Parts: sequence; C-alpha cells; structure tokens
Amino acid sequence: MFQVFESSVSNGEKITIPGWMSVERTDRAARQGRNPQTGETIQIPAGHGVKLTAGSKLKAAVSSK
Repeated sequence: MFQVFESSVSNGEKITIPGWMSVERTDRAARQGRNPQTGETIQIPAGHGVKLTAGSKLKAAVSSK
C-alpha cells in the first residue's frame, strides 16, 4: 500500500480514501530565506511537499472522544 502511495504522489497524482483521508503533492515556490546563525540571505530552491487532509469519518472519530 505504501509503495502505491509513494509512486502515485511522486507522480503528482492525488490519492483519496473516501471518508478517511486524501494525500497529494504540493509545489513550493523558490524563495529567499535567512541563515539564523549568520543573518545571511540565502536562496531556497523550489521544491515539493505533501499535504494530508482528514476526511469526514476520521474527523468524526476524533471529535467524538
């Protein structure tokens, strides 16, 4: 199951388990950051992240306890 998640999300596909959760890849734009030790400005390259969204059944299970 985790191999399917890995390959699908890395290809930009959204995976949904109805009522439970969805997983999708997000894009992050390049941006400027700052080195906290030196204060030097650095460039942070564009990249990807993962977004997990809880479904209605999972939310209901958590709120009922």
